Amino acid sequence: MVARWMTRAFPYPYTLRDAESWISLATSDGPGRYYAIEVDGIVAGGIGVEPYRGERIGAAAFGYWLGQAYWGRGIGTDAARTLSDDALTDGSLRRLEARVFAPNVASARVLEKCDFQLEATLRAFYVDRNDKVRDALMFARLAKDNR
Repeated sequence: MVARWMTRAFPYPYTLRDAESWISLATSDGPGRYYAIEVDGIVAGGIGVEPYRGERIGAAAFGYWLGQAYWGRGIGTDAARTLSDDALTDGSLRRLEARVFAPNVASARVLEKCDFQLEATLRAFYVDRNDKVRDALMFARLAKDNR
């Protein structure tokens, strides 16, 4: 189940109305950049960068998800590498941050392959969909001139 290691902000079950809301967000003129991950003409997942404001300007949250049928094929890694490279080279961002549920080893590995560094374990950070308290792993990737 894709939603297993996602925050509750990601709806489950995912309905047509949820998809329409996401498309509206992705096509809006807001500060975030959201994209569908497409494989052979089918939407296989989603990915995005959402810039922070105020004292955290120049940093952004980074996240992605991929349908289970597409796991283990390098698709998530390719999408994450492509967007993170692009987001950090256009000059507007110096830092991307991504948090994953600690048991989500596959997602952590995707981030590591894309040059994100593990910065911290956030103890008892999440409550998962089964109401179990979980640690989070905090990853970050910096633009080359900020390393």
